[in-house]
Amino acid sequence: MRRSGVGGLVYSTESGRMCPQCRKPVEACNCAAQAAAALGGDGVVRVSRETKGRGGKAVTVVRGVARGAMELALLGKQLRTACGSGGTVKDGAIEVQGDHCERVIEQLRKQGFTVKRAGG
Repeated sequence: MRRSGVGGLVYSTESGRMCPQCRKPVEACNCAAQAAAALGGDGVVRVSRETKGRGGKAVTVVRGVARGAMELALLGKQLRTACGSGGTVKDGAIEVQGDHCERVIEQLRKQGFTVKRAGG
């Protein structure tokens, strides 16, 4: 039987539930605060166009949005609707199918974000 590096104490009779990331009691855990600080970034949303690994098809990628997972998914939905195309949210980045950089930048500025065009 193989043991993976992930695992460990889930519940302790002394302190109750344990955080899976830091292995501290949930009451003493500061992982959520660290995640919120990591989301902060520099406050600039970067929009770029990528084709690498996609068979030559262009994808507009939005990075640096300081939002939670649900808010990021909602923003992705709004951007895809504005562009009239599909896409997804992966690893904290919004991907919109097609070359829609200008339209995405315009939509983000309307919502009050500081936006920069990245990657030429």
